[in-house]
Amino acid sequence: MTNSSTATNNPAGWRLKLSYADLPELFYVYANPTPMPEPRTVVFNSELAESLGLNPTLLGNPESAAIFAGNTLPPDAEPLAQAYAGHQFGHFTTLGDGRAILLGEQITPAGERMDIQFKGSGRTPFSRGGDGLAALGPMLREYIISESMHALGIPTTRSLAVVTTGEVVRRETPLPGAILTRVASSHIRVGTFQWAAANQNPAALKALLDYAVQRHYPDLAEAENLALSFFEAVMERQSQLIAKWMCVGFIHGVMNTDNMAISGETIDYGPCAFMDSYSASTVFSSIDHQGRYAYGNQPQIAQWNLARLAETLLHLIDPSMDRAVEVATEAIQLWTGMYERHWLAGMRSKLGIFNEEIEDADLIHSLLEWMEKSSADFTNTFRDLSTDTPLSDDPEFLVWHKNWVARLQRQPQSLKESQTLRQSHNPVIIPRNHKVEEALTAATEQGDFEPMQNLLAALAKPYDSTMDTRSPYSLPPDPGAPPYRTFCGT
Repeated sequence: MTNSSTATNNPAGWRLKLSYADLPELFYVYANPTPMPEPRTVVFNSELAESLGLNPTLLGNPESAAIFAGNTLPPDAEPLAQAYAGHQFGHFTTLGDGRAILLGEQITPAGERMDIQFKGSGRTPFSRGGDGLAALGPMLREYIISESMHALGIPTTRSLAVVTTGEVVRRETPLPGAILTRVASSHIRVGTFQWAAANQNPAALKALLDYAVQRHYPDLAEAENLALSFFEAVMERQSQLIAKWMCVGFIHGVMNTDNMAISGETIDYGPCAFMDSYSASTVFSSIDHQGRYAYGNQPQIAQWNLARLAETLLHLIDPSMDRAVEVATEAIQLWTGMYERHWLAGMRSKLGIFNEEIEDADLIHSLLEWMEKSSADFTNTFRDLSTDTPLSDDPEFLVWHKNWVARLQRQPQSLKESQTLRQSHNPVIIPRNHKVEEALTAATEQGDFEPMQNLLAALAKPYDSTMDTRSPYSLPPDPGAPPYRTFCGT
């Protein structure tokens, strides 16, 4: 399926391979992007392009929009749509890339293998009646949020480019069409394993396990129980990831099993958002009526998703189903301790605490309880604690503050060292929902991309201590603003 019409001369720096196609054909279908009538690049990530070994000057020019629209394929591209299943809001269904095309894996100068995928590039065999297209607003939104997550130091897929297509995407209203070029260490999901299990294909499942280990966990290759070791390694990465989400107030919004990558990267930015006022029950997604994926539920949902992964691996964990269930159950029960360890470490850093005391969890939870009762801004509260800004004269807070200062004085590090630690873990800038919407409105309704570029520039340095917390990018929405709602954007 290599595009033989593409010139062999490759000044753009493409080095595409496709190891994913070595898997059984159960996992993919070759599919070409749909040609788009008037592609135009509206945002291009030069820094990411350079890290991938691509030529940012060449690929950032107007003529290269045809590449990011799929009209002209890079050398050695072998476009395919991946198959997977998933539990969506707890209900199992078969899925697949209904509007995404994997071009191949770019081999970077560092020797890494990174998926290059189009999102919104037209129908595939998995579209299930959908048009396979994407609207400009959601693609720009994913670009903004994913690049912000990267700057915050949170594992994530990234965004290389967004092009408008000249197509009209019909949703509730006609919208301008767009394609996002997404970069990931892979797009293997919990749902990919569920797909093999649902098809009752043990050989394909074993091939997928071997491939996932080779690509993401090569140090496990000689493990005595490969399936169990793989599961525990995925669980460890996910516990680190979810703890990082929780420490910045990020809400994914749609933690279906098909939206959990076994690499430990954040993937599929749909109805995601960041909290303003702290509340564990915060939900932004317009379709999450029961709060399944609320902020405070995310650790438990991650464990539930991982249990579904364990179910797919049972026959590979032990030939005896009873023994396999026993072993997998013991493993999944380690989740709470794993997650708590990473969350506590992150929250200690946010409070400038270097060492461990058993009472630290109570100190953290009492602060969060006060924040919730006070409707305190999550990000700015922690940042103000980083700069010793007076927060409140509320007696309850003053008691907490006294206990916190006493805690800091019990560690060998100086208060200056504590402050430096706090400032390196508490962002000044996050993608404030109202600022994201301002940028998207300007781009989609006025064709003005300057607000988005300004926002991206601010988000690129989230821990910059020279940024003022009174910056427009740091301020929460006006008190009278309506409740924020997000949508899947399909």
